[in-house]
Formats: sequence, C-alpha cells, structure tokens
Amino acid sequence: MTDPIADYLTRLRNAIMARHRVVEVPASNLKKEITKILFEKGYILNYKFVEEGPQGTIKVALKYHPTTKASAITSLKRVSTPGLRKYTGYKDMPRVINGLGIAIISTSQGVMTNKEAAELKVGGEVLCYVY
Repeated sequence: MTDPIADYLTRLRNAIMARHRVVEVPASNLKKEITKILFEKGYILNYKFVEEGPQGTIKVALKYHPTTKASAITSLKRVSTPGLRKYTGYKDMPRVINGLGIAIISTSQGVMTNKEAAELKVGGEVLCYVY
C-alpha cells in the first residue's frame, strides 16, 4: 500500500456508505492523530485504539443523525498524495466550504486543523478536507 492515509479515508467513506456503526482500520501515529481531530470536531462518535499484533488497530464509531440517519461526515477528500504533495503557508491556509468544514494539516508542531495552524502561524502539508 503506497498511501495509508487514502486507505484510511476510503475505509471510513465505505463504512459510511454501507451505514456501518463501527469500522476498524490499521493503526499508525498519523492515523491516530487524524482520528483524534475527527472526534474533537464532532465528525465521529467515539474511537478506541486496540494494541494487538505488531501494528494495532483503530476502532472508529461513526456518527449518524438520530432521525434522518444522515452521516455527520458528508465528504472526505484526500488532498496531498505521495505523487503530488500539497503544502501551504499560514497566510494561504485553505478554507473548506467557506469555513464550515475543516482541512487537516500536518505541521512541524503536529497534526491540526487549518484554523489551529493559522492561529499558531505555521504551515504544512494539507492531508485532507472533511465536511
């Protein structure tokens, strides 16, 4: 697998399309940080890191609206790929759906959202858009 972040986002996207409650993905430190951000911003219901085997897994509980059964995540889009990296400075930080969504940025100070990176005045690699 050449792009584990794209695989992570695709597993979440497929689980949402199939209306699954829980999805398991192979763990890595970057995926754990992205999962924490999705939880803090209210896009997923809960998560659990399971340390079994050499790599471990992340169990993600997806969030749906109670009456309409619509997912909290409308779209997950990978921006920077192994073949074409996308970087941004803090002055040119991307706005997702005019500020309603988030961009997840990998900076020298850790993985954070576009708003947090702009406040800290740090740029980095744009991993994905979530809305």
